[in-house]
Amino acid sequence: MDRSYPVDALVALGARALEAAGVPSADAELTAAALVDADRRGIASHGLLRLPLYVSSVQARGVNARPNPTWVREHGAVAVLDADAALGQVAMAAATERAAQLAGQFGVAVVAVQNSTHYGAGAYWTERLTARGLLGILTSTTGVTVTPFGGVEKVLGTNPLTLAAPSAGPASLTADMATSAGAYGKVVAAQNEGKPIPEGWAVDADGRPTTDPTAALAGALLPFGGPKGSAVAVLLEALAASLTTASYAYQTEDIWANRSARMNTGHLLLAIDTAAFTSREHTERRVADLQEKVRASAAAGETTFAPGDIEHAHAQSHAETVPLAGSTVAQLVELLTSLGLETTPLEP
Repeated sequence: MDRSYPVDALVALGARALEAAGVPSADAELTAAALVDADRRGIASHGLLRLPLYVSSVQARGVNARPNPTWVREHGAVAVLDADAALGQVAMAAATERAAQLAGQFGVAVVAVQNSTHYGAGAYWTERLTARGLLGILTSTTGVTVTPFGGVEKVLGTNPLTLAAPSAGPASLTADMATSAGAYGKVVAAQNEGKPIPEGWAVDADGRPTTDPTAALAGALLPFGGPKGSAVAVLLEALAASLTTASYAYQTEDIWANRSARMNTGHLLLAIDTAAFTSREHTERRVADLQEKVRASAAAGETTFAPGDIEHAHAQSHAETVPLAGSTVAQLVELLTSLGLETTPLEP
């Protein structure tokens, strides 16, 4: 049964666990805040469910607790960051800030990241841009989990795609999604909770459709949208890795399988300054108009949401407390105990 816990206490808990593993306090707090924000949005697959993985990977040195990120190339509106195997949140904080600076100078910016790891929910980073009047497009490689349309062998990652535009309304217009039919973290969560996954998400090791999350993890996830979704996933893989020395998914040893693996994850972030076109106010009004038109398209008595509405509403309703699945709480208690830390506030 899910229980709710104070947001501030969960961020502090996550930061303490990461610090105990050797992560500097500022990086630990940043990472913990990003994880809890995902839980607030209702994206548990990218929330504190991931904390034990992060901590064990830091301990095994798959993730570098104290990296030295370096800008290895800067050319006009383009910059490339070598993250030195940092936590993905640490890498993305630097990438997002540089993208915003370059977009303010040139009107548009493209920042590529190599030698990184999982950055969590993409909307956390694009909303740093929309808050400054910028449009954001973000994608990333991951570990190998997905077979292309018509295939059986795992070749691709879940290749997340986040698109975000600033709005004069209460929330940005944001689409944040995996290009697999279901997020890898959701399959892991289903396995932890002993629940099936939806049909059409995965095949087992023999290529047969399955709703068993354990069989899915041993087999392969499927791309969303059949051949069209598969094509998008393949192109995102190219965008996220081919511009740098980042690894493709099929070249990556995932920290889910080997905590000491250096994943060399690649990210690609595009930032567009709305003020370079008409004005920030113009774009935000136009985006808000579109959001309202989408919402107004519902049949009588029904509700239609603009992209990002559900996550924004979930975050607003969980501004102070966040529900966590019982399986996640059990793993967090086990993690804190192993680190010699107090399990408060997770105790009943």
